[in-house]
Amino acid sequence: MSVNPELQGRVFPPVASYLVGREKVREFSRAVFATNPINHDPEAARAAGYADVVAPPTFAVVVQEATLAQLLAEPDAGIDFSRVVHGDQRFSFSRPIVAGDLLTATLTVASVKSLGGHSMVTAESRVVDAAGAHVVTATSTLVVRGDE
Repeated sequence: MSVNPELQGRVFPPVASYLVGREKVREFSRAVFATNPINHDPEAARAAGYADVVAPPTFAVVVQEATLAQLLAEPDAGIDFSRVVHGDQRFSFSRPIVAGDLLTATLTVASVKSLGGHSMVTAESRVVDAAGAHVVTATSTLVVRGDE
């Protein structure tokens, strides 16, 4: 089964909101070797002008994950997860993610392309805060390997 080209342009419903926890930010920071004090110490973050610890930029994938799960579970998508390779990841921020943020993400399938028997699905997850203000757009390109 190949990837359904009619996915392109599809917008999925927003996923359940994600409350960014201080300890989750600290754990993620340690995992990615982020050593800036604003990623670990609330006082350092406040001194830098933030309400609480600041998540490293790639923390946005934690919020994006639920939107990608929607895409992969879509019955008519034609995406066999056992054949998926993560091809690219990009972020476009309006502001950093901070502990205490209540974030909601909505996924749009930006494109579906075929290339040499494989499919490339680019999905954009727009993440907003509790006030509806844009925080980050996380863009992933998934490569779905064709038959071998």
